[in-house]
Amino acid sequence: MSKASREERRQGPSLVRGKFLPDSTYDERLLDRRGSTEWLHMDPWRVLRIQAEFVEGFGQLGELPPAVTVFGSARTRPDDPDYAVGETLGKALAEAGYAVITGGGPGIMEAANKGARQAGGISVGLGIELPFEQKLNDYVDLGIEFRYFFVRKTMFVKYASGFVALPGGFGTLDELFEALTLVQTRKVTSFPVILLGSHFWGGLLDWIRDTLLSTGKISPRDVDLMTVTDDVDEAVRIIAESDRERNGGRHQV
Repeated sequence: MSKASREERRQGPSLVRGKFLPDSTYDERLLDRRGSTEWLHMDPWRVLRIQAEFVEGFGQLGELPPAVTVFGSARTRPDDPDYAVGETLGKALAEAGYAVITGGGPGIMEAANKGARQAGGISVGLGIELPFEQKLNDYVDLGIEFRYFFVRKTMFVKYASGFVALPGGFGTLDELFEALTLVQTRKVTSFPVILLGSHFWGGLLDWIRDTLLSTGKISPRDVDLMTVTDDVDEAVRIIAESDRERNGGRHQV
C-alpha cells in the first residue's frame, strides 16, 4: 500500500489525516474478539454510534423519490466499455424518474452517478470507511459516509425499487447475493435483481443452474430471482413494471 493512499481517511462524518489515522477500521474493531475483555465495556457504547448511523441514513434518504441501487467495480476505468454502460444506465434511470444510489466510489459507481447527474436526476453515494483512502466521487449530489458495512447495506436495500449489478468484484458479489437472499426469504418483495452484462455474468448464471440447482441447493424458482441482460432499456423497464405491479398499476415516480 502506498504512502499516499494512507494520508487521509473518512470516518463517518469525520476526515482524519497524518497521526490521527488509526491502524484499523470501526468494522474491524467491532468484529475483533481477540485480546482483553475491554470489548465488554466498549460494545454497549458502540451501539449508540451504530444507532446514530441508522438515524442519519434514514433522515437523509427517507424523502428520496423511488430509487435504484447500482453496483459494480471501483476499478473500472473511464475508457472501459463497462464504464460507458454504467453512465448510460444512470442516465436512463434518471430519465425514468429514479434516483440513482451507488457506493459513491470510482469506477462503475462514478459512471452511474455521472449519468444520473447529467440527466438532471438525483445522484446518491453511500460511502464506507476503508483501510485505504476512497473519497466520494465528484458526481454525488447527496453523500453519506458510513463506518459500518451492515448499516450501509440496509440503506442500499431499504430505499431501492431494484438492484442492478454491473461487472464487479467481491463487494459487488456480496451485495448481489445479499439482495438475492433477501428476495428468496421474502424479507423484501417485488425487488428486481438485474445483472447487466452477459459477457461477465453468464458464467455465474450457468454455475448457479448447473451446480446449485442441479444438486438441489436452490429451488427452480430461485433462478428466476435474477435477470441477465445487455439492454439498459430492458433493465429500466423491468424495474418500472415491478413498481407498477407493486403499486396497483401506478408508477410511483
